[in-house]
Amino acid sequence: MTKISFININLGLLLNLIQITNMMKTKFNGILTLLLAFTVQFAFAQKTVSGTVSDDSGALPGVSVLIKGTSTGAETDFDGRYTLTASEGDVLQFSYVGMEAVFKTVGSTNIIDVLMAGSNILDEVVVTALGISRDKKSLGYATQEVKGDDITNSKSGNFINALSGKASGIQIRKNNNMGGSTNVVIRGNASLTGSNQALFVIDGVPISNMNSNSDGQAQASGGYYDYGNTASDINPEDIESINILKGAAASALYGSRAANGVVMITTKKGGNAKGVGITVNSGVTLGKIDTSTFAKYQTQYGAGYGHYYDGPDAHWYIEDVTGDGNDDQVALYTEDGSYGAAFDPNLMVYQWDSFDPDSPNYRTATPWINAENGPITFFETPITYTNSVSFDKGFDEGSYRLNYTNFDQSGLMPNSSLKKHNFSFSGTFDLNSKLTATGYANYVRTDGLGRNSTGYNDNIIGMFKQWWQTNVDLKQQKDIYFATDRNVTWNPATSASGSAPIFWDNPYWTRYENFQDDYRDRIIGNVSLNYKLNDWLSVMGRVATDTYSELQQERRANGSVPGNFGISRGDVDSGYGRRDIQNKETNYDLMLNYDKNLTDKINLKGVLGTNIRRNHLQSVYASTSGGLSVPQ
Repeated sequence: MTKISFININLGLLLNLIQITNMMKTKFNGILTLLLAFTVQFAFAQKTVSGTVSDDSGALPGVSVLIKGTSTGAETDFDGRYTLTASEGDVLQFSYVGMEAVFKTVGSTNIIDVLMAGSNILDEVVVTALGISRDKKSLGYATQEVKGDDITNSKSGNFINALSGKASGIQIRKNNNMGGSTNVVIRGNASLTGSNQALFVIDGVPISNMNSNSDGQAQASGGYYDYGNTASDINPEDIESINILKGAAASALYGSRAANGVVMITTKKGGNAKGVGITVNSGVTLGKIDTSTFAKYQTQYGAGYGHYYDGPDAHWYIEDVTGDGNDDQVALYTEDGSYGAAFDPNLMVYQWDSFDPDSPNYRTATPWINAENGPITFFETPITYTNSVSFDKGFDEGSYRLNYTNFDQSGLMPNSSLKKHNFSFSGTFDLNSKLTATGYANYVRTDGLGRNSTGYNDNIIGMFKQWWQTNVDLKQQKDIYFATDRNVTWNPATSASGSAPIFWDNPYWTRYENFQDDYRDRIIGNVSLNYKLNDWLSVMGRVATDTYSELQQERRANGSVPGNFGISRGDVDSGYGRRDIQNKETNYDLMLNYDKNLTDKINLKGVLGTNIRRNHLQSVYASTSGGLSVPQ
């Protein structure tokens, strides 16, 4: 099996050209000449690379091994061993707390062993709970920093996915659903029945990472959707750094909800240099279905179950399809398996497309052959565009930064998309020599359309991979849906014109009629005042809020196969449901900060303060009863 990776080549391109890039970044101060980078991608075969990582004391478990510039990586096991797939020329980055990072270029050998040495990393200053900066060497607990540039290198709709492989002790479990949920666990599961999710904090203030998926979706029941985690609203272009607080001591200031660790996000605050700085980032990502994990279809037999249902010779229905009084040989259209009659191009058979008057093959027998356009042709090429522009300015009294990011993603399935508009502003201003004001505001608009259904039944992927007739051509299913706007299915209950489906809808009817959509408007912000009482004592007051409203709509059109619908409904053939969510958290902080050198060798730092937290959550679900009285 050959896998494909990409090598980037950068070329110069002026801004007035079409901006189709993979990773463009240009920063300039007060200069109107804009130069962007254009990325061309070439594919090369990959190979398996493995090895052992150690230091002077022996094997090192938990070392992060990352292909530089990507989110692909691995961790060493208890014996210091690692294995990953890479291409020749890729640069492997080996990272471990307290050790100097090591970079190795993949060459002709498949074995790369690494010896790591200690570093002066403990001299660094890191951001801890409540946004307080501390010398790393003074901490009595584990923390690890990830720079913002490491997150933005990989353009994704969810910045959390880019954390994978970049910090030890944190497990990122992502899925490939468009806008789907990501599970973040730090230092393993702490609860068998409760949540093990880490707490997300921006500039010292907790934000919501709520998952609104129904119990049915969590239990893999059919007909439900994955709406993702709300932390995915965070714009990676706004992130200066991320600190992973791993232990109870590190996260104690946030109480019990931080028992599973904290993902501490520090946002960019603007430039220090005087003048206006402009940063432009743009990228495009193309996707493709992984055919190696998709079902492999036999090409010798068509619809039916052979002797499993009706005996060894039951390969056809005998019906009068043409209405001339004669018996016609008809494919087993009600079956949803492919264990029937052997294909024969000389054999003419009446199939599903013979039953509808709007079909070009109405009352016409067609050759009994394997379909030219199988299920793999149903999927589309997902394309993600990310465009961001930010302005920052530094001046004598402070600085500010303004950013806009547009994220536009089309999905793997027809009629699916995810769009985000993200506006943010941050700044700091010295009101006088002792009083400083700091603020951050972020507005996010998210629009989702056509998320794929998950679970067992009522799932197009499940239909393709388990229940399907290899004689059915997907292009014909597509053409007849768009020609009629009706549910002309390959799996009708009878051969009569307009027959309802017995098990499965036309897949294009499902995507364009039984689709869902959702939107979320969110505001995250905080403002603080810090007053220096003297050189070693200051007081800080802060107000922060995180509020959003979300609407999720799900629909099932008249004429569909009965299936699961909504969080509390059983099988219905039509209906409409909506879930309205209002969530708000407000935090009020007042802290006294103490930082004094008691002697030349002894320094005392402390924080004394209080926090008031107010939460409001309202979720209402409503749906039709008894289906829809008129078609949608």
